[in-house]
Amino acid sequence: MEDENLRMLRVIADYQFGKGVGRVLFPDTCKFILSSSGRVRQVVDGGVRIATLKPDSGWFTLSIEGARRVKEALPFPKMRVVVLDEVSEFIAAGKSVFAKHVVEVDDEIRANDEVVVVNTADELLATGKAVLSAFEMREMERGMAVKVRQGVKK
Repeated sequence: MEDENLRMLRVIADYQFGKGVGRVLFPDTCKFILSSSGRVRQVVDGGVRIATLKPDSGWFTLSIEGARRVKEALPFPKMRVVVLDEVSEFIAAGKSVFAKHVVEVDDEIRANDEVVVVNTADELLATGKAVLSAFEMREMERGMAVKVRQGVKK
């Protein structure tokens, strides 16, 4: 059953984040926290939460460790929103990303996608949910671009 869960989670991760990410995100050492109905809710590795599987959407939300693994698995700028270095401290502290602070973004990002937020040196700052599409992030002068879930500085 554990192997079947791991295989299913890797398939979802490959679909959500890109081919090959599932194996990097969820190595064989992963353990699962199940809901009362026996479904996988959280994935942990070495006692650290990697991702949560949302029951309403069937998609993953990432922890900082999960975001780090996704970032390492994918070439720049895949799944990333790049922000101005001047706002890096605020984003790392968990503040949301605004469109005017976005300097680069993966073309394939759509609203509601789980994204990794980095600075111009591709250093991990936060993880969160895109509020705007890549096109909108580039074109808009104002408004929230990414609702940050967790910054690297708690």
